[in-house]
Amino acid sequence: MPRVAVIGGRLHAVKYARELDVDVVLVHEEGRYEPEFAALCERIVHAPTTDSAAIVEVLAPLHRARPFDRVLCTTDLGTVPAAEVAEALGVPHTPVRAARTVKNKAAVRRLLAEQGIDPVRARLVRGGRDAAEFASLLAGRVVLKPVDGSGSADVHIVDGAAEAELAWKAMAAAGYREAVAEEYLTGPLATVEAFSVDGRHLTLGLTDETINDHLVEVGITAPPRVVGPHEAAMRELTVRLLDAIGVTDGPSHTEYVITEAGPRLMETHNRMAGLGIPEVVRRAYGIDVNRLFLGAPLGLTEFPARPPTVRGGAALRVFAPPPGVVTAIEGLDELARLGAAVRRVPPGTPAFGFPGLFEELAEAEIGVLLPLDVGDPVVEIRTGWDIRMGLVVASGADAAQAVRRCEQALDTVRWHVS
Repeated sequence: MPRVAVIGGRLHAVKYARELDVDVVLVHEEGRYEPEFAALCERIVHAPTTDSAAIVEVLAPLHRARPFDRVLCTTDLGTVPAAEVAEALGVPHTPVRAARTVKNKAAVRRLLAEQGIDPVRARLVRGGRDAAEFASLLAGRVVLKPVDGSGSADVHIVDGAAEAELAWKAMAAAGYREAVAEEYLTGPLATVEAFSVDGRHLTLGLTDETINDHLVEVGITAPPRVVGPHEAAMRELTVRLLDAIGVTDGPSHTEYVITEAGPRLMETHNRMAGLGIPEVVRRAYGIDVNRLFLGAPLGLTEFPARPPTVRGGAALRVFAPPPGVVTAIEGLDELARLGAAVRRVPPGTPAFGFPGLFEELAEAEIGVLLPLDVGDPVVEIRTGWDIRMGLVVASGADAAQAVRRCEQALDTVRWHVS
């Protein structure tokens, strides 16, 4: 029986372990994972999931007794440790150098510019003067963001040198010592989801992203409505950049801005996408990234020769009630009349990720996740980590119908917040 180590992540990544007959050893931090993991894993061991030395310490004895075939990871913070652990254990994986490059947005820009793949103007800055000089050079809007950030946290859009200096002061106060400054790209956002095995890249599906005023993704739609004639170019560009960086294995999530001049890279990650994007892709394209995650590297799941075709539409939208404390949630009976399946989280139960999205809601044409109850706090969605008020996912004959179903369900739920 094949054996893999999975570092961190959520339950959906190993949902097919028993079906595929794969032994999973989960490395996670105590109290920070779903209890349901136990039924899907051979065993669970505890270690800090960003500390490769600590992970090797707990896995090495198990590897000597019965070797692991792969070391896998789905989380942004775990991609470099996973590569380092795989190298230490001598199992196939994207090389450490490539994993470190992907995690460094400035390094990605520099590498792709050197190879003529990415024309976006960018610079690594280490102070307010650097940021101001770059903003003056571009004479237009500039994005300042952490070199290794995620979740849209601490991203600043500035116009001119003075704003760039102020943004740098805010980043420095938050503890950053360097940032990547990039030209601001105007246009809608779209993603390419892909999977790689032994250096062969398969683009799975494309989505478009809806963002709020804080640049946080609050909506996903597939197939995308914004890419126009650029789909083939985006798929090709994704493969080229993965090759250039040296990514060889596992899922990837690449974001583009569709500018008037065509698609331009925003950023790329060698991990599974967040915000339920894998579920949206599965509904629209019929291919399950979670099944590929465990099965494809081990040869247990077919790894298609060509990208899948569109089978229908899918959409996801998040609830964003005003900040405060929940005093009532109304409209749940009306959701049932819409044919929506509703997943509630019992009061006092920790909600890890998006519970049920990839499990019981996966078969529902309209699925609603509501992890909050009366008395729970509601926060403004300023980063991806703030999306914990719930969501709606829906399928449709096409993207437009899926979006309408999501919006109807969102409007049906009425939040009372004090």
